[in-house]
Amino acid sequence: MQERNLDLFENAPVPQAVIKNALPAIVSMLVVLVYNIADTFFVGQTGDPLKVAAVSIATPVFLLFMATGNLFGIGGTSVISRALGEGRRDFARRVSAFCFWAAIATGVVFMVCFGLFMDPVLRLIGASADTAQYAKEYLGWVALGAPFVIIATAFSNIVRAEGRPTEAMIGNMIGTITNIVLDPIMILWMGMGVSGAAIATVIGNIAGTVYYLWLFLRGGSMLSISPRDFGVRGIWGGVVAIGGPASFNNVLMSSSNILLNNFLAGYGDLQVAAMGVAMKANMIVVMLLIGLGAGIQPLLGYQFGARNFPRAKAIMRFTLGCAVGMGLVLTAVCWFGAGSIVRAFLDDPEVQEYGVTFVKALMVSGPVIGILFVLINALQAMGAAVSSLILSISRQGLIFMPMLFLLNRLFGLRGIVYAQPVADFLSIITASLLYTAAVRRRIARDRAAGKGNA
Repeated sequence: MQERNLDLFENAPVPQAVIKNALPAIVSMLVVLVYNIADTFFVGQTGDPLKVAAVSIATPVFLLFMATGNLFGIGGTSVISRALGEGRRDFARRVSAFCFWAAIATGVVFMVCFGLFMDPVLRLIGASADTAQYAKEYLGWVALGAPFVIIATAFSNIVRAEGRPTEAMIGNMIGTITNIVLDPIMILWMGMGVSGAAIATVIGNIAGTVYYLWLFLRGGSMLSISPRDFGVRGIWGGVVAIGGPASFNNVLMSSSNILLNNFLAGYGDLQVAAMGVAMKANMIVVMLLIGLGAGIQPLLGYQFGARNFPRAKAIMRFTLGCAVGMGLVLTAVCWFGAGSIVRAFLDDPEVQEYGVTFVKALMVSGPVIGILFVLINALQAMGAAVSSLILSISRQGLIFMPMLFLLNRLFGLRGIVYAQPVADFLSIITASLLYTAAVRRRIARDRAAGKGNA
């Protein structure tokens, strides 16, 4: 790791350190957002809402692959950044190599399993008789690209762990630009429909993976993907302890998305399509704020590793202020632009009406949802595995799923739509309590050991 990056972690003014680490991560999330929206947008140009519904139904599987990437990416980033703060560079190299080869192995397993059990998967994720064939076309190609999706997701995080957020952003941009260029060519001009969307997605992830490979193979990185540095003992536990809850959160997002689609399917395929577009709009707020939280995770991890608690506290104060400010602006943009956003994806007036209503409902928690993502990343940065696990179980599991059942029973379709904002508010309260308790425990433990600056 270059010394200038260490200096940014250790000595730069807090606003400068936060902005330089978070801005590329936010741009990366913007790129991921465009990446995810591109398929739905160009499929929507075919004028067939069933194809849009099929892509929405298939999204949970793609989220599962990204969840696995986050298992190694977020877990590896947390372990690596704390190791660097402690001066353990050789250990950081071995963690990086473990994450790379484990990502490849799990990707191959997914590829084989989804290829063999495609029909049961389609039934599980809520594909109807009208959307099953389209969903199968999409997932068949995406499953083949599972190893590349996982590696690209993992290393967009790990590269940031050594203070290289710009390179992480470039990798995301290469994949997204490739996808956006190929989408209209394959979906519209070549008439490949949802298959074209999936193939463009896979090629985009291959391009991102190739960039990260080049970044390591050309030299200059203190981390490693060499088989010689691969090991499991003393590594996998730390990675899984933090990456597991983060990944589990993505798995629960996937599961809750499947559950949501099944609930909506009871009201009709048009409602599924409308919610698919509304969730893309909601991602404008969510993904950029996730980027803010993810951007400061290596910065905070380094402080906790070095036991520089006053600087960690200052970083948190500044970042939380940024999160609320960003949330207010982004929510206003999506709320007042809901009609234009929905019309960009769908032509059907009935679906558009549902879509605008759904967008505004999902935006209710937008101004404060960034607080949750900052606190989640802070807990991951300090290695608070139990607290991270509780949050992961709570937001999309213990809170959202019961709310979905309860509010559907009480208010029908409107209740389904408002289940996520309600879960968000309850999760923010839970995260605040868990973070406060975790910081107090960490400071007390280090004071008792005679370490750190409290």
